[in-house]
Amino acid sequence: MNQALESVKTYFKGVRTEWGKVSWPERRQVFVETVSVVIIVFVFTLAIYLIDLLFKGILSLIK
Repeated sequence: MNQALESVKTYFKGVRTEWGKVSWPERRQVFVETVSVVIIVFVFTLAIYLIDLLFKGILSLIK
C-alpha cells in the first residue's frame, strides 16, 4: 500500500515538472486560430448545405 502511494506521489511530481516545460501559446494566437476554425467550419457547413440543395433539386427533376 505504501509503495503504491509513493508511486502516485512520484508520478504527480513528474507531472508538475513537465507542466513547467510546456510552451503555452499567446492569447492572440489562440484567438486568431479559434476564429479561423469557426470560419472554416461555417464555410464547409454552407458548402454542404448548398450541395444538398443542388442534389435535392436534381432529384426532384428526376421523379
